Amino acid sequence: MPLSVIGMIGVSPPKDDSTVHVIEGGLSRQFLEDFAKAHDEAGFDLVLVGYTSTSADGWSVATHAASVTERLGYLVAHRPGFVAPTLAARKAATFDQLSGGRFALHIIAGASDKDNQRDGDYLPKADRYARAGEYIDVMRRTWTSPEPFDHEGHYYRFGNVRADVQPLQQPSPPIFFGGSSDEALEMGAQRCDVYAVYAEPRAAVDERFADFRRRAAAYGRTPRFSISVRPILGDSEGEAWDRANRILGGIEAAGTDKLTVAGSHRGKPYDHGGERMLGYAAASDVHDERLWLKIAEATGAPGNTSCLVGTPEQVAESILRYYKLGLQPGGGLSDVGYVLIRGFDPFNDAVEFGRELIPRIKQGVAETDATSGESEAAADADVTAMAAAD
Repeated sequence: MPLSVIGMIGVSPPKDDSTVHVIEGGLSRQFLEDFAKAHDEAGFDLVLVGYTSTSADGWSVATHAASVTERLGYLVAHRPGFVAPTLAARKAATFDQLSGGRFALHIIAGASDKDNQRDGDYLPKADRYARAGEYIDVMRRTWTSPEPFDHEGHYYRFGNVRADVQPLQQPSPPIFFGGSSDEALEMGAQRCDVYAVYAEPRAAVDERFADFRRRAAAYGRTPRFSISVRPILGDSEGEAWDRANRILGGIEAAGTDKLTVAGSHRGKPYDHGGERMLGYAAASDVHDERLWLKIAEATGAPGNTSCLVGTPEQVAESILRYYKLGLQPGGGLSDVGYVLIRGFDPFNDAVEFGRELIPRIKQGVAETDATSGESEAAADADVTAMAAAD
């Protein structure tokens, strides 16, 4: 599939329709099942299962959700350092086999120092990325090595490693990562399959893609990309903007009891990516046609807080413009292979996205790919004609 649409599932009903994060709170088995099924029925291809140091275990959440859905894939966020890479490799392979190849892994080595320290990890962020690189190396070797192997590195030492179970997806499930520091980018360029970024102004995203392609090429690798954004839809553009401002008001009125709530990070970035997002927000509330950054500004940009506001047709067109950033001069499919969309009324928005937004996105991608294919075929025909004339 040229573009996979990713959602995000949570484990307990949100308190209101101005929800910033969905993995927090307690655990409701019924809500989790209903939420996963809603994504499956709405046409999502995968869902992200997030990670914090206080939330429910993502592996267990994804395993249960997979048992009640038919085709939906699960992108499990995972922090290296708390589970041995050999064990994580077997957990991933087991999930992939039992789910019929519906597993992907998102490596998170950055995040806040405080959140890592709750689980006893006091390594500085640069060291966490270095450890993540070694971690992925051991995982991949565990997945693919036909013979037992030893490993002695800076962070890990293993002897006689072997696994009785390998992933159904060969040679391995896709590995995602995010981050913008040099340490993150070098680790991801060398080892990961998909670079996930939040929606920023398209010119900036285009530059980030080009930089990462160059970094990956130095290791002989060809990456793919994922764009994360929060659509805010309305039957008309005015209705969408009215809803956007209501959501912002709800977030601003929520208090300061959590890092992700307005006020606790207002004007202060949550992380390095937040610094960049707040810079864009300071320059303008709206970029391109409808990229709205007021919620990112209100919260310090803790994760996916950049929004596309408009009708389903308008938002689908904006997402398609990001997809087209991945089209290369030589033709072929875009290397933007994923888009992650989630709303502030998480359950109801997932259902709503399935009615019109997701079909429009996929139709637009199919039409773009067909046009790109025709252009490539025409270019090939021109080359053949010139060769014949010579």
